[in-house]
Amino acid sequence: MSLRINHNTSAINSHRNLQTNQASMAKTLERLSSGLKINRASEGPAALVISEQMRAQIAGLNQAIDNSETAVSLVQTAEANMSEVNNLLTSMRQLAIHAANEGVNDEVMLAADQKEIDNAIATIDRISSQAQFGNKRLLDGSRGAFGTTTGEDLEFVGASLNTGDSRANGFDVKITQAASKATIAGSAAITEEIVKAGEQVTVIEKGRMATYTSNADDTAATMVQNLRNEINRKGLELDISLTDDGRIEINHSEYGSQYNFQVSSSTAGVLSTSADQIEISESGRNVKGTINGESAVGDGQILTGVGGAACVDGLAIRYYGDGKDLEIAPDCEVADIVVEGEEGQLAEPRPEIPVDGLSVGRVFVAQNSMKFQVGANHNQTVGISMKGTNPETLSNGVANKSNFQSLADVDVTNFQGAQDSIKMIDAAIAQVTSDRGELGAFQKNTLESNLSNLRVANENLVSSESIIRDVDMAKEMATFTRNQIMSESATAMLAQANQLPSSVLQLLG
Repeated sequence: MSLRINHNTSAINSHRNLQTNQASMAKTLERLSSGLKINRASEGPAALVISEQMRAQIAGLNQAIDNSETAVSLVQTAEANMSEVNNLLTSMRQLAIHAANEGVNDEVMLAADQKEIDNAIATIDRISSQAQFGNKRLLDGSRGAFGTTTGEDLEFVGASLNTGDSRANGFDVKITQAASKATIAGSAAITEEIVKAGEQVTVIEKGRMATYTSNADDTAATMVQNLRNEINRKGLELDISLTDDGRIEINHSEYGSQYNFQVSSSTAGVLSTSADQIEISESGRNVKGTINGESAVGDGQILTGVGGAACVDGLAIRYYGDGKDLEIAPDCEVADIVVEGEEGQLAEPRPEIPVDGLSVGRVFVAQNSMKFQVGANHNQTVGISMKGTNPETLSNGVANKSNFQSLADVDVTNFQGAQDSIKMIDAAIAQVTSDRGELGAFQKNTLESNLSNLRVANENLVSSESIIRDVDMAKEMATFTRNQIMSESATAMLAQANQLPSSVLQLLG
């Protein structure tokens, strides 16, 4: 056995192991005090990168949950205001029905009904202008897509969340076919002999039938008027008239190919081609055309951009024109067609409609629909276009004999006005109810469903991040106990190793 005193290798070895044990115990203490398995990048670079990405995702999910809950609150606020608008419209409808009871009402009663309706309209207007969430107004029409048109026969109907902003140029509207009504006209004039013979005319529309048989005291005009009264009494949506040459002409009240009716007359040519035979009217036509060069679908007079079309998806406009007086586009070719005038003379050459349609105006859209960030990542958004409920925007474009342009115009002080008011109010109720249903579906199927998914995703992601980053306290306590014992043992061994060189002194004796 050799003894050395310049270098105590055993003490150096014991010191190294003591340092290692002290370092391990320090890490264990840090993990136990922080609760984290990874406190710095050197303890697990790859795990740290994954963990930090997960932490960012978790923070995003937590904020997305808060965003969705706030969005639900906003939708509920809007829907509560729309519910009150519905209640007011229901009260207005009841008043209009009361006013339509012409046999009982006097002028004072009608004036009272109108005054109450005016008050309800003012309240609807106030709700629409004042309903807000924070400083954001909800029902004044500024939180959706709205627009205007140029062109005498064009009207903006509505737009969807997917409709683009038209900027300053607007979207060009071209028409290839104007809408028309289902119609039928007799080929034979109504003579005195036909009337006095007891002409029976029958009209059928949507399963409802109106029949009138003329008598000896009738004229052609009174026969048509009596048939018109019967049509109105049975609720058929038809307009009947007597032409200048004495023929009966019947048109459907609505535009489009989905509307038609049947007629029959006891004399051939009065309405039906053959006597006592049911004849179907000539079908109406839907408007056809394009918006901004994109395909559009016609429904009656309304032209709507198809789904997926760039910028005009969901954009709806109404074209009132009959297709005869459309403005000719600059690049339109004039066909060499000469038609015969009323007195046999040659009229001016008639322009031919180009294949891509004639420009009838432009529609300008301002897109201000509400967007909600409901996900933790880029572009995970949803949105909704919230339509206005102010009286001027309700019941637009509803055909009526009193020429009411919107709900704000209803007047029940006369019988026809009361009848048309019922029609206008019904359209407003349908519009507001439809908007409420859209809001409810958005809240239930988009926001609340998304909330459930976010909470589950957040839970799973937190669990995954915890496995990577959090310390197992029981396991770490066992490690700490081991390191503590090893440190104490290493300290004792270092003390023993430091005593070894002193044995050299015994050799001096």
